[in-house]
Amino acid sequence: MFNGSETTATVLLLLVALGVIGWGYRRARTYGRLGILAWLQSLVLTVPWLIFFVLLAAGIYLNIVGILFLLVVSTGIYIFLGKRLREEGQDAVLQKRANQLLHEKSDPNDSQDVSRQEDTSATAPSPESSSPAGTEVIPISPEDLKTIQGIFGIDTFFATETIPYQEGVIFKGNLRGGEPEAVHSRLSASLEQRLDDRYRLFLVEDPEGKPVVIVLPSSNDPQPLTIPQKILAGVLLVATIVTSLEAAGFLLNFDLFTAPERVKETLPLGLGICTVLAVHELGHLWAARRHQVRLSFPFFIPSLQIGSFGAITRFESLVPNRKALFDIALAGPAAGGIASVFLLLLGLVLSHQGSTFQVPAQFFQGSVLVGGLARIILGNSLQAPLVDVHPLTIMGWLGLVISALNLMPAGQLDGGRVVQAIYGRKTARRTTIATLVILGIVALANPSNPLILYWAIIILFLQRSLERPSLNEITEPDDTRAILGLVALFLMVATLIPFTPALAVRLGIGS
Repeated sequence: MFNGSETTATVLLLLVALGVIGWGYRRARTYGRLGILAWLQSLVLTVPWLIFFVLLAAGIYLNIVGILFLLVVSTGIYIFLGKRLREEGQDAVLQKRANQLLHEKSDPNDSQDVSRQEDTSATAPSPESSSPAGTEVIPISPEDLKTIQGIFGIDTFFATETIPYQEGVIFKGNLRGGEPEAVHSRLSASLEQRLDDRYRLFLVEDPEGKPVVIVLPSSNDPQPLTIPQKILAGVLLVATIVTSLEAAGFLLNFDLFTAPERVKETLPLGLGICTVLAVHELGHLWAARRHQVRLSFPFFIPSLQIGSFGAITRFESLVPNRKALFDIALAGPAAGGIASVFLLLLGLVLSHQGSTFQVPAQFFQGSVLVGGLARIILGNSLQAPLVDVHPLTIMGWLGLVISALNLMPAGQLDGGRVVQAIYGRKTARRTTIATLVILGIVALANPSNPLILYWAIIILFLQRSLERPSLNEITEPDDTRAILGLVALFLMVATLIPFTPALAVRLGIGS
């Protein structure tokens, strides 16, 4: 059963979830039937989680039969809506083609020759990106289209097909200029020379793995935060400071909300948590500046249990390539993780009989990484029922947990961005689903601890979408980055995976 503070957090999370659902509906409604169907299909994936979460908050635990029933029903509805969505899309294609035929029959003299007709048809919006109801998508002008077509050549990218896409255009063809990075640089420079800063050129792969060039107006670039969003970020920052102090109070065996006069006791540990969070975000900022990418102010996620889950940071400019995406994504948890390991090791070295904190030996069974390092440094003292540790040990442990949670390979988390940068969007989409399933299983196996469930809900509602493609999506990171990414994911698993009780006792951790 939840206590008062956990109930408040639960209510807040539910309100956020309902707000996100309502916002998604408003946005989907502008796209007509296709938008509503896509919104419903997305909603079906979240409803089982939401029902389980609401019932859990009310103290009602579903058995495995009830959980499987929810999953089966939601899967069936998802498949049905997917079929309806494909049918609606095909109807839209047929309707568009019929309109074109009627137009050609009614105005047979409008097109003077075949090339003129192809150029004109390329400026019309495609059915997949048709303008939302109530909004106007202005197709690319024939003059700009002709100018853009002039940047291609047999020594860079040989365009064989032109397809309209939203306010821009897609060019299918073949790479002829060697390395994709060099081709993208030449094409982007040529486009900027001819049309200034009005368009962006993306080099991506189509579903068949062939190179495709997409040109979109620069008005589609990521937008800076609005004033209300900046205010929200500030409020979340203050809330995170408060929850960090509350988490420190919890570790000191008192509730700061009921004993605010003891706030001074929580300052060292609470500010230590905030310092690790700051180092994490500074790592992102440093890497982003190296690649000339703008980041938004971080939206910190408060947590009463560990102080904070980290922060959501948006890109406010396009990412040039997957190498930059990798560097920016990994720099945050790398900086925070290194700082946390340093604090953990220093705390273990300084720990002695009579240190500030006394923790059960089982504390070190909760993490393979933390328990292994503690066994090396503290030795046989871990076999005692209670172990005296320095406060820096707790700071380092919390910092490692926060870094590890953000390294989970899901959506727009740091780990999700790392996987997307190394292995591509298809693999990143699969790891996101796998991560959510694993979190769901862990939450079901341990319903008395809402921490994992909270994190799963946050990912599901706020972070499950993949990061938008880089300008050059084809060039993969080098082998060194791939190895670093695997090491980071391994350390994430080692931090979050516990020892089995039998193995821990055999290693001398607990008794």
